[in-house]
Order: sequence, then structure tokens, then C-alpha cells
Amino acid sequence: MKRDTLLLPMLLLSLGSCHGDQSAPPPSATEAPTADTSAMESAQSTGESSVGPISSRGEVIAQGSSGSQPQGEGSIDFDLPAGWQSQPPSSNMRIAQAAIPGPGGPGDLAVFFFGPGGGGGVDANIERWIGQMENPGQPKPETFETNGYKVTWIDVHGTLKASSMGMGPSTTQPNARLFGAVVEGPGGPWFFKATGPDATMAPARDGFVAMLKSVRAKA
Repeated sequence: MKRDTLLLPMLLLSLGSCHGDQSAPPPSATEAPTADTSAMESAQSTGESSVGPISSRGEVIAQGSSGSQPQGEGSIDFDLPAGWQSQPPSSNMRIAQAAIPGPGGPGDLAVFFFGPGGGGGVDANIERWIGQMENPGQPKPETFETNGYKVTWIDVHGTLKASSMGMGPSTTQPNARLFGAVVEGPGGPWFFKATGPDATMAPARDGFVAMLKSVRAKA
């Protein structure tokens, strides 16, 4: 009887060792997910992309920027020159676009908005626009104030380079002209860009400037 009594605890101990402890130990601090991992899992669960939409300059737009014109503070109105043909914006980064008729063939206007404070600084955009032309000479930006907004714009002549981003001409365009403007103000900036054959854009220059001077807060 004493032998059986001693064997029973030993048998139970042996069975416990074979099956192991069924409860997992609590994870250590080093096994906790990192902040980056948590963010990635959150993006996957909500269907968000880890890279934001791409702007017309090939830059990643900050998450949370809608890329469209806001309704309220920061919205602007302006007057399209007579004869310019308004078109539906081809992307949500554009708040307006238009075709510019002329003797050299049609030109194009696009007005961009990337969210308050988005789109880069004035000098960087001016330099980029100049850099889109071959042999641009030495164009000088001009600045003026209108209706509480500051406008800086550039008029560039030359050969418009082909774009590798799919956001411009697929081939070089000789005898071209580019008007580019940055409009600074509450909720901005906004970017106006018009390109086309010089024969069309030269007579459109005054209309482009008049359009910039008409910029005002949306009522």
C-alpha cells in the first residue's frame, strides 16, 4: 500500500512534464510591437497606403492634404480671361484648368492647391519652372499685391523639356512659353501654371496677369 501511494504522485509529475504548461508566459517588453509596426498594421487594417498621392511635381503629398479646393477660409476666386475655355479639373490636385486658344495652337492653364502650406516655397517653384525650359535666358520674377494676396510670377521662354513624370509634354516643345505664379495668402499657397506655343502665349500674357490681379477670397 505504501508503494502504490508513492508511485501515484510520481506518475502525475511525469505526465505533467510530458504535456508541458498549457498557459503561455506573458510577453516581455522587448517582444512588444514597435511604434512603426503598429502604424503599419493600422494602415493595413484601414486600407491606407504607406505612400501618399503624388503631386504634379512628383512629390509625395502629406497625409491629410485633400489636394482639392477647401470650402471656407483659404478658398479663392479669380476671373478667367475672355476666350479661355474652362475645363473640368483632370485631377484632385487641380482646382481649375483651361485651354488657351491662339494662333500657335492651344495652350494649357492649371491651378494647383496642395493644402495649406503645401507645395513648396516661392523660390523653389520659380527655380523649378525655369528649369523646365532649355535655354531660358535669365528671366526675373515679378511680385505684386492684390486684394490681400501676394503674387510672385515668372515668364519663361525657350524649349519646354519633355516630362518623365507623365505630367507634361512627352517630347520637347521648341518655341514654347511658360507662365508660373505662386499666390500667397490665408489658407494658401496656390500655384498657377500656363504653358503653350510662344505664338499663343505671347498675346495671352496680359490676360494671365489680369487673372492673377483678380484673385480674391471666396465670398
